[in-house]
Amino acid sequence: MTGSGGQMPHFLKRFPALSAVPTSTTKISKVSKSSRRIFAFTSLRVPRSLPKTVEPEILPSDELLEEEHAHWYKPEEFYQVNPGDVFNDRYQAITKLGWGMTSTIWLARDLHRWRWQAERYVVLKVGRRNCKQCDLELDISNYISQRNPSHDGFSYVRHLVDGFDMVTLDGTYTCLVQEPMREPLSMFRQRFTELPLTWIKQYTKMLLMGLDYLHSECHLVHTDLKPANILMEIEDLSVLEDFVRSQVQNPMARKIKDGRTIYRVNHSMGKLRSYNMRPKIADFGQAISGDVDHRMDIIQPNAFRAPEVIFGVGWGCSADIWNFGLMIWHIVETTEFFKNVNNPDDKYDCPAHLAEMIGLLGPPPKEMIAREMEARQWTWDKPMLNWNGQPSMTVSEFFGGPFFDSEGEFMFKHLIPKGISLEDSLSCLEGEEKTLFLSFMRKMLQWLPEGRKTARELIEDPWLVIEE
Repeated sequence: MTGSGGQMPHFLKRFPALSAVPTSTTKISKVSKSSRRIFAFTSLRVPRSLPKTVEPEILPSDELLEEEHAHWYKPEEFYQVNPGDVFNDRYQAITKLGWGMTSTIWLARDLHRWRWQAERYVVLKVGRRNCKQCDLELDISNYISQRNPSHDGFSYVRHLVDGFDMVTLDGTYTCLVQEPMREPLSMFRQRFTELPLTWIKQYTKMLLMGLDYLHSECHLVHTDLKPANILMEIEDLSVLEDFVRSQVQNPMARKIKDGRTIYRVNHSMGKLRSYNMRPKIADFGQAISGDVDHRMDIIQPNAFRAPEVIFGVGWGCSADIWNFGLMIWHIVETTEFFKNVNNPDDKYDCPAHLAEMIGLLGPPPKEMIAREMEARQWTWDKPMLNWNGQPSMTVSEFFGGPFFDSEGEFMFKHLIPKGISLEDSLSCLEGEEKTLFLSFMRKMLQWLPEGRKTARELIEDPWLVIEE
């Protein structure tokens, strides 16, 4: 972590020609190389000094930028990365691609290349200080990337290239090195007024193969499937090469406050040069073993949350199938499946969410209601605060329940939307395509987790058949 002046740790070499803003560094007495480090050979190239032809835009120090907008952001917990920094004697940071709760994400140049070899670019994900979730993500990503490369779904999950820990006096920063990708599926979808249905079917089949790899081979539940966590491949190396060259004329805007530089994300790689791209499942920071009984763990984004998670009756890999169905609906219909998830104050409204489920899918079976009632006796060791700041001892309380009375009747019937149905909600397909697609959706959007088809079974669904 940069802060007071001192000697630069040997795993991070600063090249001022690439750093438009001078910074100081923290002195450390010892650097511990992680035993998880995958590569450990000498650099074959030297870090490159890019010609600086344009001065970067310096933003007002009192203007909130990027991660500063997040209520949880604490600058001292994030490593100060600057263009030109070299990590682990191998990866030279070029430009900031993104940020999140647990990391900042950078495009980097791999220095371990022979001079006659083409450039190789990677994505460097620099974790938050002492972040257990980052540490777990590195281990899970490493496991996924090595488990079974011969599986037909292996190619449709994002792979780890390298991983290491940086140990400083301030703490440990876990770093993931990943293959570069172009953009999330959500952004890719916005490029098209109407995405060809054959493409959607192909992408769906590929992603189901990747999901089957996670479920059947790795025994993992992703827990956070959504369009933002599906990444599209870069169609040609020239896209990256031109993007890197463009940083010279269009360096990242930045601000300097309290000796710290925050950079504005620069991730636009321009127009597509071909459609030779595959989707991959990414972001395994929330992934968890599917072989364990998860009865009271809260998972999934609000709009994608499966009913068994809300009821606290136990969940597994089938929770991902619910997510997957909602995600594919969004790609096909270009609207969210559930539209009443938040209240007027933009806070999650679980009773309204369940009411819309009932309106679209019909009431839950008696067996699911009985499970929900039984689950009310299972309590946490100490109260958990929900999004309203209310302490809760059970999952049902956490989400605003109980939801059913002693007779098994839904207690929020007044919230059930009138005159809606699954069929009427789908407007972009007609005839047999619509019939087959709705059948495909119903195999995933089942109240009972065991009633949903597996990823492997869904691969063979009639809707995914592409006629010549």
